[in-house]
Amino acid sequence: MPLPKPTAPKVNPGPPTAGKPDRRPWKKKSPVEVVLEQAEKLKAEIAETEEELKAKRKQLQKFEEARKIFEAS
Repeated sequence: MPLPKPTAPKVNPGPPTAGKPDRRPWKKKSPVEVVLEQAEKLKAEIAETEEELKAKRKQLQKFEEARKIFEAS
């Protein structure tokens, strides 16, 4: 036998941004601004990836040196 559904009214909390007055209004960007912004994001992502690759190469070099030591003994 199915249970009866509760009949309590649901309260709508309102828009989630109602208590945040520090939010800036939306500013439409030109296509040029969008492309330039995307280019900057890609440059930042590439720089971050290069740093990660550099750290991994350094770690690999240490492992290679350790391998040479193990092979020598």
